[in-house]
Amino acid sequence: MALIERVDRMQLAVNDRAAAEKTFGTLFGAERARLDESAHLNASRTILSIGESELELCEARGPGIVRDFVDRWGEGLLCAGYASAQLDALAAHLDAIGAPYVREGAQLYLPGTTTAGFPMVISRLEARPRVGPASFFYEATNTLDSNWQSVADLYTRLFQLDASKFSPISSKRFGYEGTLTLIDPPARLDRIELSQTFPDRPSAMRRFVEKRGGDSLYMCYLETDDYDGLQKRLLDGSATLIARGASIESEHDGCWVHPKSLHGLLLGISRTTLAWEWSGRPEKVSGTFPKKGF
Repeated sequence: MALIERVDRMQLAVNDRAAAEKTFGTLFGAERARLDESAHLNASRTILSIGESELELCEARGPGIVRDFVDRWGEGLLCAGYASAQLDALAAHLDAIGAPYVREGAQLYLPGTTTAGFPMVISRLEARPRVGPASFFYEATNTLDSNWQSVADLYTRLFQLDASKFSPISSKRFGYEGTLTLIDPPARLDRIELSQTFPDRPSAMRRFVEKRGGDSLYMCYLETDDYDGLQKRLLDGSATLIARGASIESEHDGCWVHPKSLHGLLLGISRTTLAWEWSGRPEKVSGTFPKKGF
């Protein structure tokens, strides 16, 4: 049985939590759930409810992980957040296989040196009411210089995943090959996306890998039951959107939000069930909008 169940949050390193809270409130209807402090990150946190997930806005209060990140890269995606109903069992398993992590309260932090350059925060699984037009985060992307199969084997070992549930992916448009480490298909979409890039296939993803010096945390995805309404809200809020197809005006199923609109976060958005199109189960896609692929 897998030791993680779902994607449940993202941690964002920001310069100004109040400004970021306003951004995500305006664009996604996110609401403040609570405020707290992290000694591990040496940061003050504003935790927002966004759909059924949470978004942690982390502002450095002194030297440490968040300050180092912002000084080097600017605002952006700090950690991909997953949830486990077996947090103690996961910690014991990581201890048993010698995988370094840090425990702080009800969260386990896995640094990029334990993963493939993919910092993770794993929280205790809990159900939450849905807030705003977003449904939930379901994916974070581990963009790779390393062999994707070796990285898939690493995550299988770290989290006791079932590799028979994974779904291969590739994209000529974005120049990658890899797999989706689906945790519980066909019930849920939750996964880590492994995207191996190549020097002879130039793309934005490859440039990111080269800038970061190798394997890294790249972006995340969320689903919505009201894609058209959320797209309008984003445009009304002056967000810059990137279309999957010919133009954003013709989009009814998915897009990307440019990092400059979201404090350094590159975010993909898809309407309900659309992601099954590239997740090995296209028969689960509902609706009649034309498929565009990747």
